[in-house]
Amino acid sequence: ILKTLNSWFWWENIWMPINVTWADFVDRDGLVFPKPHQLYATIPYAFVLLVIRFFSERYIAIPLAKAFGIKNVRRVKPQPNPVLESYFRECSKHPSQSDIQGLAKKCNCTVRLVEKWFRRRRNLEIPTVLRKFQEAFWRFSFYLTSSIAGFIFLYDKPWFYDIWQTWVGYPFQTLLPSQYWYYMAEIGFYWSLLFTLGIDNKRKADFLAHVIHHLAAIGLMSGSWCANYVRLGTLVIFVHDTADFWLEAAKMFNYARWEKTCNMLFIIFSIAFFITRIILFPFWILRATLYQPTYYSTTPVIAYFLFNGQLLILQGLHLYWGYLVLKSLRRFICLK
Repeated sequence: ILKTLNSWFWWENIWMPINVTWADFVDRDGLVFPKPHQLYATIPYAFVLLVIRFFSERYIAIPLAKAFGIKNVRRVKPQPNPVLESYFRECSKHPSQSDIQGLAKKCNCTVRLVEKWFRRRRNLEIPTVLRKFQEAFWRFSFYLTSSIAGFIFLYDKPWFYDIWQTWVGYPFQTLLPSQYWYYMAEIGFYWSLLFTLGIDNKRKADFLAHVIHHLAAIGLMSGSWCANYVRLGTLVIFVHDTADFWLEAAKMFNYARWEKTCNMLFIIFSIAFFITRIILFPFWILRATLYQPTYYSTTPVIAYFLFNGQLLILQGLHLYWGYLVLKSLRRFICLK
């Protein structure tokens, strides 16, 4: 069954133009092509990034936070109580007054002690400002490094200035070493974010949107790698990362209570976000993926619809986050 499913998944008509097979993607005459099995390396790369994250948060972010005046607040742990812990996990983190009285009788203690236990237990669930600063620092460091590296990798490429060049010679476009490392680092980074979802700061408003975004990003980059849409893929990565580090920088200064700096960085992020996600992505990237391939092939393959479907999902998320950014700007302007 697995062998049959594997043969269906890698059917050439899904991925390749007409009269092109996987055998045509054997390295030859100085041409190097992306291989699907190379994506397995993104998992070890994700763990390498987690190690780098651990040391950067511990030995760079913490001293930097102290320099900004952010203190490490130690929260008092409640006394171990299996009955209250079970209720906290399975029933409610905010029990009603009648439930508190019932739990007090069950534990043979006063109502005030039960209320105190639940208050301390809830506090443990709230990440400290230092922890938030560490996470923002790691994301800022990666997005900034990725943006600089992306610009260095792309600034001398013709498809960076002429989007039509992304299709010239397709699908027999050679893979550059810079493209390999750019892809591996980005996919590994999003794997690492998925691995740490359970311990990272949980976002109430857009937690599900982030999960969908990470999965869509991994699926989209992996699929574009297999079908050799690498030129377009690097442009998509670059367009996304260039706005994100401004937001993480704004968060860092927000946690440090540098309000004017935070406000300035958030305005810069908002401008960068709307330029890259609301203007460049749909009118530059999506135009290249939806419209331009029809000039090179009269019969779009199934991958054409799969990739564009995922890109449209990403654009939907962009519009949703753009709405949140506008709400924040409105509050910032109206409430000063």
